[in-house]
Amino acid sequence: MSSEQAFHPPVVTTPEGRPLDVIEMRGLTVDCIVGIFNRERTVAQPLRLDVALFLDTRAAATEGKLAHTVNYGRLAGELRFLLESCRFELLESAVETVCRYVLAPPTDDAQRTQVRAATVRVTKPLALGGLAVPSLQIHRTAEEMVYGREDKSFGRVDIIHEGTGYGVYRLRVKPGGSIPSHVHQQMEESELVLGSGLLLQFKPVARGMAFHWPRGFVHRYDNPSATEQTVLCVDRPGFIPSDEVETEPPSTGLEPVTGHSYYPLDEPAVAGSPAEHHP
Repeated sequence: MSSEQAFHPPVVTTPEGRPLDVIEMRGLTVDCIVGIFNRERTVAQPLRLDVALFLDTRAAATEGKLAHTVNYGRLAGELRFLLESCRFELLESAVETVCRYVLAPPTDDAQRTQVRAATVRVTKPLALGGLAVPSLQIHRTAEEMVYGREDKSFGRVDIIHEGTGYGVYRLRVKPGGSIPSHVHQQMEESELVLGSGLLLQFKPVARGMAFHWPRGFVHRYDNPSATEQTVLCVDRPGFIPSDEVETEPPSTGLEPVTGHSYYPLDEPAVAGSPAEHHP
């Protein structure tokens, strides 16, 4: 890597002056729609993502639990899902969305430690036909982030980021809660299941599975577990309340769906290993 392309996150310290630990994930390349020109809105192009997460990993080192650090395998899948689903117009929107997502407080069904700051860079290697390589790098802290929240009958929604043509949300389904059968006629929706206790179309669905809901497709979630379950949701355009139309399931039942996994297949070597996120 040339010096012009080198990724150099800053040093971030605690209030006491101790440098925070850094988890870096470099070179995540995703083919996605990004740009404002006609050719960029119809043909996917590669984006390169570099991320530095600032956190305290001492508890993970002592106790050997992923819940005390960040599972970078799963995080890579979540960021790939966001980049593919949002269809950003500007690099600025892509970088800000990634930062806001990794700095959001963790949820109980996808336990990890709180990331205190993040440096994110996105590069468009083919944007200028090889004449130059444009990129954007930003740095944000968790304490400067403010997230909207909406209480719902099924639980709550965290508003991660809303921009031109898209909205990113976390749907947090309380124990015993349901997102009733519904359709959208204006929005297209992509969703990534983050927890392991949800039912989709009344069938168990594995964590890391992603689904794209075309307009008019009836779908629902139920949470029979004792833990809040979370779905990462991208709406295009951003969420339109009047377009969330509850409907009765068809007489033939809800249509079964097949998703795509964004999580690695690796599992702990021993069932119940302390490296697992959850009991």
